Amino acid sequence: MSSISLRRAKRRKLKNEINVVPYIDVMLVLLIIFMVTTPLMNLGTDINLPDSRAKSLGTPKDPVVVSVYPDGQLALMVEQQNTSVTREDLVARLRGIHTQNPEATILINGDGAASYQRIMNAIDLINEAGISKVSLISRPQEGAN
Repeated sequence: MSSISLRRAKRRKLKNEINVVPYIDVMLVLLIIFMVTTPLMNLGTDINLPDSRAKSLGTPKDPVVVSVYPDGQLALMVEQQNTSVTREDLVARLRGIHTQNPEATILINGDGAASYQRIMNAIDLINEAGISKVSLISRPQEGAN
């Protein structure tokens, strides 16, 4: 019996490889951290508004603004508080605003780099909430009178 255990001990070789499992664990934790913090970084993103020669119609006292970003993310600004929202959350919150004020006008703050389809999707969501008064925000064209 002792000869069998000696043979097994001789056949056994030392592993001279680096154990990468702890490194993979660290990388997965970092991935989760980045996935959680990335949406928080987009809350204060500047939007490049498209240029326009149209005259300003005036701004309501407390405007409700839906911001559309180039990547399709949406944000809702109510009473000067800008919050990132999902499509479903946007419709639900706009329905609440519409029940409180049926005459509310929603302003769309579309980034100049956002596709026309993304702006139209936002308008569809606003219409789905029962709101038909929608205005687009733009900045004056450089050199326009």
